[in-house]
Amino acid sequence: MATFLYRTGRFAFRRRHFVVLIWVALLALAGVGAANAPAAGSSSFSVPGTESQKAFDLLDERFPGTGADGATARVVFKAPSGEKLTDPANKKAVQRAVGELRRGAEVAAVDNPYTAKAVSKDRTIAYARVAYDVPGMELRDSSRDALETAAEHARDSGLTVEIGGDALQTAPETGATEVIGIAVAAVVLVITFGSLVSAGLPLLTALIGVGIGVSSITALASTLDLGSTTSILAMMIGLAVGIDYALFIVSRFRAELAEGRRGEEAAGRAVGTAGSAVVFAGLTVVIALVGLSVVDIPMLTKMGVAAAGTVVIAVLIALTLVPALIGFAGKRVRPANAGGLFRRRGGDARHHAHHAHRAPRGERPNMGTRWARFVTRRPVAVLLLCVAALGAVAVPAGSIELGLGDDGSQPVSTTQRRAYDLLSEGFGPGFNGPLVVVTDAKGTDDPRRAVRDVAADLEGLDDVAAVTPATFDQAGDTAIITVVPASKPSSGETEELVGAIRAAGAEITDRTGAEVSVTGTTALNIDTSQKLTDAMLPYLALVVGLAFLLLIVVFRSVLVPLKAALGFLLSVMAALGAVVAVFQWGWLGSLLGVEQTGPIMSMMPIFLVGVVFGLAMDYEVFLVTRIREAHVHGERPGQAIVTGFRHSARVVTAAAVIMIAVFAGFIGSHEAMIKSIGFGLATAVFFDAFVVRMAIVPAVLALLGRRAWWLPGWLDRILPNVDVEGEGLRPADTADEVEAPGPAAEPEPARV
Repeated sequence: MATFLYRTGRFAFRRRHFVVLIWVALLALAGVGAANAPAAGSSSFSVPGTESQKAFDLLDERFPGTGADGATARVVFKAPSGEKLTDPANKKAVQRAVGELRRGAEVAAVDNPYTAKAVSKDRTIAYARVAYDVPGMELRDSSRDALETAAEHARDSGLTVEIGGDALQTAPETGATEVIGIAVAAVVLVITFGSLVSAGLPLLTALIGVGIGVSSITALASTLDLGSTTSILAMMIGLAVGIDYALFIVSRFRAELAEGRRGEEAAGRAVGTAGSAVVFAGLTVVIALVGLSVVDIPMLTKMGVAAAGTVVIAVLIALTLVPALIGFAGKRVRPANAGGLFRRRGGDARHHAHHAHRAPRGERPNMGTRWARFVTRRPVAVLLLCVAALGAVAVPAGSIELGLGDDGSQPVSTTQRRAYDLLSEGFGPGFNGPLVVVTDAKGTDDPRRAVRDVAADLEGLDDVAAVTPATFDQAGDTAIITVVPASKPSSGETEELVGAIRAAGAEITDRTGAEVSVTGTTALNIDTSQKLTDAMLPYLALVVGLAFLLLIVVFRSVLVPLKAALGFLLSVMAALGAVVAVFQWGWLGSLLGVEQTGPIMSMMPIFLVGVVFGLAMDYEVFLVTRIREAHVHGERPGQAIVTGFRHSARVVTAAAVIMIAVFAGFIGSHEAMIKSIGFGLATAVFFDAFVVRMAIVPAVLALLGRRAWWLPGWLDRILPNVDVEGEGLRPADTADEVEAPGPAAEPEPARV
């Protein structure tokens, strides 16, 4: 592989005009496609194999044309203090608002609160349900404006009016904090390289990659039914890995220049060595993201595949566009102390290249060298301290509660949240999360009697506040019964009620032959959380297993990949613990803009596991391949660790800070899932890069010594040799890398 990538790097450097033209054309093509693509609607959310999804599908079949996918809004009215909504003036204001709501172009139906029994017992709160013909994400702005105008007119009459439901749902927007994250990345790159040109290359190439990836997702969003958060998550991951991968290539290129190689040769060797690490690091990210398909939730699968596509683009750009742009930058990319090394030739350069793994004599050890020496002298103490610290942070993860957000998880400043609270005040906490019980009595002798039996059994269950009369389909053999829980939708009591209804339904099926199933948003959330929980272990087994095999090929070791996997588990559990502490317990929530604590988004943990595992392997591959490279060149295990850190610690640190900054930028999002994922990823990268990879990894390698690179002989014989260290490129040292000063010059033999 190293040889192939070496040739790719040299070709991209030499044919840089052609390579840049191709990438610019791809960016333009993707941009045109995104600009001309039809507007994407709301992504359909389904959870195949769950009872709630089967019941929902049955409703579509037996109750056609009911607009189950259409947007809904609840316009909630509250009378002024000391008054009631049944007072003539207040009633007139409510009915006038209902009349305004009915004039909307996309409105299918509007319920009058006074005829639909939608007035609270104390007559102070009422609501009008507005049904639309199209999903919330497809509503025209004029329809939302008409909804808000009708509410404002009612407020002018002295009423308190708030709006809930998905009619106000809009695509999540990126905030200014993402720009701050990119700015931080730029500052870190300038500090790392000491050159604006070198710092600008990773940013430019990452933005091009993200532009192609996000534009492609936008162009295909309508055709592939991609959700509104897909492009944001793809941008989050693509930007982070794009900067990191380009950073690895540019850093190695500058190191090759410092060793005396010419521009084209340095570019080839940078891609052949660091590029190999980028390929395998990218593969682990892709495996982790595509592996989300094992959960069997289409929306999650699409998010993972779309993000994986952006990662693939980032890898290809690092291998081709980066060396091409390096060719244009020329001497401006070289290290500040490189002098004329961009074109340097001669025996001194060749001698330096043969001993590049050794620290120059008289040079003050850098921070990476000093840190590695400290850890290798005290490996047991460092290992125990780091494991104990991560374990302490991971403790809150043991009490994690999963759920899907509703209006109750919105900030208290939003009208959706205020409408939610008013409905809870007037009709009880369970009113915002009704359960839809579908009774299929098609196979019974008396369908209506079977439905009456179901309703009677439901009324006798604990935690039931109300049971509405059954609504039958046209055939009269399928009925919908709405059950209002006494507890709020996200509570454990409501989850127990869903289980009790399903247990009662099984008994009814045995007794009458009627099939009873529970659906609705609350039941679907419960089923989704359970499915994600059940999928966690199979997902971990698949992703960690495949990545473990991949790392065995890369490192030609059994213990190093095992250490990498265990270190990942430590960092991801600590990150989950931090997420629970902030978003569920509320610790430091005010500093991060968390206005409402509650259950963690159901998809967040498994998505966090997938992304973090892939990203964690980035640092593992880049750091440990440098250590293995020194070991392969004959250094002792302890010295190989120091050498690896001397070359890689600065770059890995910069890459981690950049990735943390990019992810932290998404904490400013108003979307709860984006906010929690941004925080979780930033925290996980911090733990993994600075605690696991920079401390636990050298400590474990120091304790293992030469055993770290042990590989059974039979396995060594069957594994392909991918040559990540670029060992196959060494013969070029005497031919293409440099030119000897004269015909009698002999290359100095390599010392091992």
